[in-house]
Amino acid sequence: MNNDVLQPDETLEDLQLNGFFLIQKKKGFRFGMDAVLLADFAVIRPGDTVADFGTGSGILPVLLAGRNKGSFYYPIDIQPDLCELAARNMAMNKLKYKVICHDLTKKPDQELPERIDAIVCNPPYSEPNAALVSPYPVKSISRNQSEGTLNGFFRSAYFVLKGRGKLFMIYPAPAMLSVMLQLRQHHLEPKRFRMIYPAIDKKANLVLIEAVKDAKSGLHPQPPLIIREKNGDLTNELKSIYHIGEQKETNRIHFEEMSCE
Repeated sequence: MNNDVLQPDETLEDLQLNGFFLIQKKKGFRFGMDAVLLADFAVIRPGDTVADFGTGSGILPVLLAGRNKGSFYYPIDIQPDLCELAARNMAMNKLKYKVICHDLTKKPDQELPERIDAIVCNPPYSEPNAALVSPYPVKSISRNQSEGTLNGFFRSAYFVLKGRGKLFMIYPAPAMLSVMLQLRQHHLEPKRFRMIYPAIDKKANLVLIEAVKDAKSGLHPQPPLIIREKNGDLTNELKSIYHIGEQKETNRIHFEEMSCE
């Protein structure tokens, strides 16, 4: 991949996944393990149309495409700079896409597509006034919710999803009950969840959730996902998710640990 496509404040990451690359800002929000785990968890068919709420650099559509999940992607973000970056990443990896720069906390309008098969969403984790704000605006918006962020996301999700369409998200485990209740309020029924543990002897810090539009109630817990063994080694399942055994020993993808404590 030619580094001439980069701006001075950007880096190019080899995702070690079907020849895909990702441009990221050096000082902006950089993707971590969360996105990789969400892309693995999402049950999306090869021909599905997928929207990514709060797309950032566009990492989730690229990871989904690398796993043959989806065929057309709508990366959506409120920040024009990130929409431009996501469009470059979609084009560079030759995905079929339409980037939409839209505030998902506002009432849905004609800018948003309709009858989408699936949505992926890695929303800001920090609730309003609950965390220190980053001095970098791009990173701050990506990590910190404003008032009504989740309700706005879920209202928009119901608008764009077709009947029985699915939403897949990752969120802090301690807030699982709250977020599931909010999903229900918007007629997005939680159907499947998986707790994520940073180590076999640690408490769960994140949860993966699948919700279905206008579905009947019935929640199905999945086996826990453990990141590290007691000795600090990555578990075999985590290695499988990252395709570590398939990567060259000297050129493995670098990943950041999940930031939620």
